[in-house]
Amino acid sequence: MEEVDEEPSPTLIPSAGFHQRHLGFEWGPGDLLVYETNYRLQGPRSAGSPFVHIVRRDEDICSPILRKLFNESHLIFVGLQKIREDVPSKNKKSQFVSVSKNYRSVIRACMEELQQNAVSTQDGSLASQYGDQVSILLAIELIWNLCEVLFIDAAPAGSLLLQLLDWVRLHKSDVDTRAREVLQSENPALHRSYWDVVISLVLQGRMDEARQVLSKQASLRPESSSVFKRMDVLLQSMPIFNPTGAQTLTEFDVRWRQWHEECDRCLQDNTFAGNRHLETLVKVLLGDEDTLLEQKELLGTWYHFLVTRLLFTQPTIKPPDLHYYAQSSMNMFLGPRASPEPLDIILLSAFEFDLHQVIKDCSIALNNWWFVAHLTDLLDHCKLLQSHNLHFGSNLREFLVLEYASGLFTHHSLWQLAVDYFDHCPEFGRVYLELQIERVPLDTERKAVKVLRICEDRQMSEQVRSICKIMAKRALRNNRLGSALSWSIRAKDAAFATLISERFLQDYCNRGSFTDLDLLDNLGPAMLLSDRLTFLGKYREFHRLYGENRFSEAARLLLSLMTARIAPRGLWMTLLTDALPLLEQKEVIFSVDQTYELMSCLEELNSGTKASNTTDQDEDIESTKTELLRLALARNLAMAIVKEGTIET
Repeated sequence: MEEVDEEPSPTLIPSAGFHQRHLGFEWGPGDLLVYETNYRLQGPRSAGSPFVHIVRRDEDICSPILRKLFNESHLIFVGLQKIREDVPSKNKKSQFVSVSKNYRSVIRACMEELQQNAVSTQDGSLASQYGDQVSILLAIELIWNLCEVLFIDAAPAGSLLLQLLDWVRLHKSDVDTRAREVLQSENPALHRSYWDVVISLVLQGRMDEARQVLSKQASLRPESSSVFKRMDVLLQSMPIFNPTGAQTLTEFDVRWRQWHEECDRCLQDNTFAGNRHLETLVKVLLGDEDTLLEQKELLGTWYHFLVTRLLFTQPTIKPPDLHYYAQSSMNMFLGPRASPEPLDIILLSAFEFDLHQVIKDCSIALNNWWFVAHLTDLLDHCKLLQSHNLHFGSNLREFLVLEYASGLFTHHSLWQLAVDYFDHCPEFGRVYLELQIERVPLDTERKAVKVLRICEDRQMSEQVRSICKIMAKRALRNNRLGSALSWSIRAKDAAFATLISERFLQDYCNRGSFTDLDLLDNLGPAMLLSDRLTFLGKYREFHRLYGENRFSEAARLLLSLMTARIAPRGLWMTLLTDALPLLEQKEVIFSVDQTYELMSCLEELNSGTKASNTTDQDEDIESTKTELLRLALARNLAMAIVKEGTIET
């Protein structure tokens, strides 16, 4: 994990410091904001400008491959939250281990894809970036796997060493590559890496595979067959604890000590003195520290040295005793001059069972919150973090999940995943979501609908209104009246709905027809949001009834709009003009009383104050309309009186 601790490359901020002031900075979820302060610089003057610059962007969140990691782990996270709380933790242990393995499999899948891309790309800088990301994911998976063994699975004595061996084998896979290379060669026993492979397999406790490779050498040297046979017996007879077997830990320990004494006798009798490689092997089996340290190159890391040392000296190690051997193994392996890397410190803290320190060091060393957020969440479900509460009102698990989710909100698509993380932060999650959701850029109507649905599902009424108002105003600016009206109805904004209704009516007066008929025909109870919207809906209904030749219903509705004072006074002349075709019908549509009401509305309109900005031409048009209406009303009144009189007779 050396690359985590490297100094970042310097970033030039163009023309910073024009006013000769100190720069300040603020960390955001995904960026670093740099700005000029009010404090003046001391010393020689330098050129610059007072602008704010984004210096660093989180590269991980922009990586398409790592986005798969975020997406896949989100599903695992949500599934983990559904594990029932009322089930005892002991009964849930297998579920938690399974969840941990799922997280690690996602990490491994991303690592493999990054490695493939690093090999196939022609861009050197991109290949280097992929390589760095692979190294970080390797370190993350190494730490997670160790935490799984020590904390989540909590392996007891006996089983603990077996799981640590699996951990080392998984993360030291170059042995398999070299073993294949040796065995596939023309003469394996003469291959330059032959003995390195044998010793490496023994260091990892893979005795059967070591015997298979060792048999190649024995077949070449029949004169030494008895010596090789003796080594084969030692390797074959090494006791390995079986957690599912009937043998107790004490019985295993007795068998192991007998085997260990047999190895020591072989060394003391100089059984393998004629072959330095076999003598080295028997010293390894005895756990001789000097011999093990001579194999530094094959071991590679201090924690591999630790596990090998335990395998051949303390196979029944108990968890509380691990920290002593871990510290001494690291000191012996690194020596007095070398200082441990951040990864070494984190692993040592894990061996010391200091979970809080592991999480703290990972938060500092790693470049995003993904790892610590998900690991801490899992450990919290295992009831391992109950004592670690923070002083500002939230526990450690919630704090880290909130930080991770806040970072996701800076991405144009991953913000949707963050919503579920906030949902599962009971103390501050809703507050964070309310603040972050307002910052999501509503680039398209489709995205706005997604954001709106999220807010509606969580009864975030203030945010719902805000989003709808923003979209309504944007639609109105683009002269999309139907969309604007729809958004204002969802916002339950009566004032804005009234404004848009006025625009609809204005458009009707200019064009003589309505737009967005599907919306207007299906307003339903939403038309009651404002008086003007009610009028718009009912006026459109009048036109629909008229178009369907339902003249009587249309006439009653038109008259009610004026007599109930729903229609704005400025549109009365338009409504009266709409009544003309009904008045001209051969069949009488308006009754006597209805005709009188129409006449009353016409006279009331004419008796009102004239607008000061009307021209002579406008007055002539209005006068002509009035005369036509009076004539039509008089004709209709006469016909209605005759019709009603005839019916009464």
